[in-house]
Amino acid sequence: MLITAEQAPSIVADPDVTRCDLPVQGMTCASCVLRVERALKATPGVQEAHVNLVTRRASVVFDRAATGPEALARAIEAVGYEVPRAAAVTAQRPGRRAEAQAQAEVDELRALRRDFVVAAALGGPLLIVAMSHGAIPGLDGSFGRWLQFGLATPVVFGPGRRFLRLAWAALRHRAADMNTLVSLGVLAAWSYSTVALVAPGLFPHAEHGLRPHLYFEAAAAILSFVLLGKLMETRARGRLSDAVRGLVALAPKTARRIRGDLEEDVPVGVLVAGDLVLVRPGERIASDGEVVRGSSAVDESMLTGESLPVDKKVGAMVYGGTQNHSGALTYRITRTGGDTALARIVEAVEQAQGSRAPIARLADVVSSWFVPIVLGLALVTLLVWALVDPTTGGLATAVERFIAVLVIACPCALGLATPAAVAVGTGRGAELGILVKGGAALEAASRIDTVLLDKTGTLTTGKPELTDVVTSAGTGEDDLLLLVAAVERESEHPVAQAIVRGAAARGVTLVSASDFRTEPGLGVEAQVGERTVRVGTAAWLERVGIRTAALEARAEELAARGRTPSFVAVDGALAGLVAVADRPADGARETVATLLSLGIEVAMVTGDRLGTARAVAAELGIERVVAEVRPEDKARVVAEERARGRIVAMVGDGINDAPALAAAHVGIAIGSGTDIAIAAADVALLRGGIAGLPIALRLARRTLTTIRQNLFWAFVYNVLGIPIAAG
Repeated sequence: MLITAEQAPSIVADPDVTRCDLPVQGMTCASCVLRVERALKATPGVQEAHVNLVTRRASVVFDRAATGPEALARAIEAVGYEVPRAAAVTAQRPGRRAEAQAQAEVDELRALRRDFVVAAALGGPLLIVAMSHGAIPGLDGSFGRWLQFGLATPVVFGPGRRFLRLAWAALRHRAADMNTLVSLGVLAAWSYSTVALVAPGLFPHAEHGLRPHLYFEAAAAILSFVLLGKLMETRARGRLSDAVRGLVALAPKTARRIRGDLEEDVPVGVLVAGDLVLVRPGERIASDGEVVRGSSAVDESMLTGESLPVDKKVGAMVYGGTQNHSGALTYRITRTGGDTALARIVEAVEQAQGSRAPIARLADVVSSWFVPIVLGLALVTLLVWALVDPTTGGLATAVERFIAVLVIACPCALGLATPAAVAVGTGRGAELGILVKGGAALEAASRIDTVLLDKTGTLTTGKPELTDVVTSAGTGEDDLLLLVAAVERESEHPVAQAIVRGAAARGVTLVSASDFRTEPGLGVEAQVGERTVRVGTAAWLERVGIRTAALEARAEELAARGRTPSFVAVDGALAGLVAVADRPADGARETVATLLSLGIEVAMVTGDRLGTARAVAAELGIERVVAEVRPEDKARVVAEERARGRIVAMVGDGINDAPALAAAHVGIAIGSGTDIAIAAADVALLRGGIAGLPIALRLARRTLTTIRQNLFWAFVYNVLGIPIAAG
């Protein structure tokens, strides 16, 4: 195995210290994570090592004068796991790690699917033969018993080989995990049955002409069910890299570069700082830069999450991946590649996914104690019976009792306790419109005590709507709306479109305007019939001699409630104002109240202005607000909550929420949100929006209770059965 420095090192922050991300194959449980972390931290020169069970990745910070990627890979392989060269992780460009991880997931999924098909194809007939108990003609004698051996053996040493290998690695390091539990049961059942088949005379009851029972079907059934669970987990885990790939896809592949009078389409990768780039309406901006010509409204929701576009004019900054709306812009490139805002979001998502703490699974905790105890009891049983009767028959009895203890401890119930409950829980969730990506997400969701909520699109509808029409004396609301809507019909600005939709919904007749003129960032003006109508900011109207003092107090009141007011002047006199806002989503207030009643701490985390955020929070009953934050800052807020010892759920719907969704213990996406947010999340609320959040958390709590009950009764079954098996 060889990994070059070019393949493995990720981000170099210091001449002496390097971070590299290594893909690790073969991990199945929390015990695996601990073993890999211990091995890495024991390597000279390693400063930090974090292993993620979900992403199958080890992030290591090390002194490259003392060690290197090859030594790190050897340390991982020494404890029984693999670091494939083909999946070596690089950071040459944003999203490369996700591509490498996705390929590794595809390979693992293909291998698991193959193993499960083989196990099911052989295990199905085996189960029929074994459970028929001789009822099928021709299968009640030696042929049927050898047929069971022939069907079970390829399953145990074919698809089952992965568990045997990992169990042996755990045993060599004096540890026990789920692989040990599975391997113990499978080998005990297969070995006992093989001895009973080949040498039935060794068993005491053979003297009476009775053939010992075979347990080949148990070995094949255990492996088939566990492989099915692994297959489902891997399919869910493979969706993680979709978030990063979706973010990378936001950046256009080409840009229209301007050199003198020449316009040419060039790959984005060749752009350098100082290049002039033209972006037309409807196109995405290629890289970060400063506007030098033109004006437009740009959708920056991927950065701020806010539905209202940002007006851009000369001197304003624009960001790669954001979408231009209404006008053409020429901007000068200031940052490219990994320095852009989009690249920083990609890096934040990747780091959040890589640093997510693994959830310790109850079955692994139980097995870590259960397996050594069972082995000890089996050995004690063997010794006691051998001492009681040292004759040949007594030794045979001792061996039979020894194997019987291992067989009765076969982890059918323990191994299926968690997958069965998770299957039911996720199935019930799907019926309720809640998509849960695996058992770890359900387990983590059951412990949530802090919920961080995005505002736009999560607590609110995500679209601006006309909310208020205020008129001066002598003007009716419908008359004012008719004039305003006529002017705004000529604008492509989303706020203008919201006003037009609101006027139509109120039954106002839409008429045409002429001589339309726009002042970017200030307002619009047009002729409606013989009347001159202006809609815009107070400062703009004051500049043309129209006094707005009469409605200033009302405008401030609306702004304090989260509205965006625009003043209206007709024929040079103030006529009123209109306001738009992003309304609270259906069920948002009830959801917040329910979360608080469950003892869960609730906070709003948004990129919107503080005043607007506080107004919406007050309306919904949320006391704590963190506003005006960028995507990477949202992830930082999540990290701070986790540092306080809180179990955190982040709920969002936008691209800007992806880093925080990935960084939380549980990321929960609104189903109507972006594909990137859904891909980065662990849970998606496909129906009902935010109203489905309490249902999801209650479902998770109930599922974990069921898992605990299953493990308890499975453990009790084994505890009661072992003394009986020991004679």
